[in-house]
Amino acid sequence: MIPLLLLILISSLHQHESVAESSHISKIHHANTKEQNGVHDSQHEKILSVTGDGIIQSPDFPNTYPRNTVIVWRLVAVTESSKIQLTFDPRFGLEDAEDGICKYDYVEVEEPVGGVVLGRWCGSEMVPGPQVSKGNQILIRFASDEYFPSDPGFCIHYSLLQQRQSEPEAPAVMPAWMQSVDVLSEAVAGFSTMEEVMKYLEPERWQVDMEDLYKPTWQVVGKSFFHQKKSRGVVDLNLLREEVRLYSCTPRNFSVSLREELKRTDAIFWPSCLLVKRCGGNCACCSHNCYDCQCSPTKVAKKYHEVLMLKHRAGGRGLQKTLTDVHLEHHRSAE
Repeated sequence: MIPLLLLILISSLHQHESVAESSHISKIHHANTKEQNGVHDSQHEKILSVTGDGIIQSPDFPNTYPRNTVIVWRLVAVTESSKIQLTFDPRFGLEDAEDGICKYDYVEVEEPVGGVVLGRWCGSEMVPGPQVSKGNQILIRFASDEYFPSDPGFCIHYSLLQQRQSEPEAPAVMPAWMQSVDVLSEAVAGFSTMEEVMKYLEPERWQVDMEDLYKPTWQVVGKSFFHQKKSRGVVDLNLLREEVRLYSCTPRNFSVSLREELKRTDAIFWPSCLLVKRCGGNCACCSHNCYDCQCSPTKVAKKYHEVLMLKHRAGGRGLQKTLTDVHLEHHRSAE
C-alpha cells in the first residue's frame, strides 16, 4: 500500500509543476506580445484626420496625468501636399529626466516614415519648440510609468501648413559677356538709361563699374600726354539717348547707328544711336538702311561725342568697358 500511495503523491506533484510551468510560459508569451506591439498596437493608437486647427493633451490636463499610461496619436493631413505643425502650450510638466534622459514619463514626436524621432521631452524646465512634419503624417506618443506622475502634463496645438506649389524656374539668361556682338547690341539698344545698361552687363557690380568709368585716364594727343577726368553731369548720356527718341523723324535731325557710322562691328556703343544734323532725317534709330535720304551737304562739321564702348576681352572672359569720344559728321547746310 505504501508504494502505491507514494506513486499517487509523486504523480500529483508532477501535474502541479506542469500546470505552474505552463502558466508561467503563458504569462511570458503575453508580456512579450505587449512589449513587441507596445504603443503601435491598434488599441493604443488614435488616428486623427487633420482638416484644420486642433489640440492634443495628456489625460486630465492641466491636472496630474494618470500612471501606467501609453497613448499614441497619429495625425494625418487630408491632403498629401500639406504638412502638420505642432506647437506646445507653455504649461508643460512631466516627471523629471534621470541623468538627462527622459526614461519614465515623456512625450515624443516621431516621423511615421522611417521612424525618425524628432524629439522626446520631459521635466518642466523647458517648453519644447515647434515641430513640423516632413510629410502629411506625424506621430505623438505619451508614456507614463507607475511612479511620480506630475502636472500639468502637456497640451499640443496642431495646424495645417499648406505647401506652396513650386514656382516655375525662370529661364536661364546667358551672361552679357557670352552673347554675340549683334545680340548684345540689340539688347543694349532697348534700355532707356545708362544705369539700366550697366545693370544688365554686370548685375552684381554695376555701381562699381559706373565709378570706374569716371576715373581719371591718360590720353595721347600728338606726342603729348594729358590727364583727362570724366565728370559726371558734364555729358548726360541719358539725355543723349532721350534726344534720339524725341527728335528722330524731323527734317533737321538724323539718328545714326554708331556701329554702322563708325564701321566698328567689333564694338558695342551706348547709346547705340546718336542724333546728328543731316539732311532729311529718318524714321527712328535704325540698324539697317540708314542712308535712304539722298541729299548733298554743302557744309560739313565733325563733332565729338562721349559714349560708352563695350568690347569682348581678347582671349579672356568678360567685357571691356570704357568711355570714349567718337566723331560724327554734322551737316550745316544742304542743297
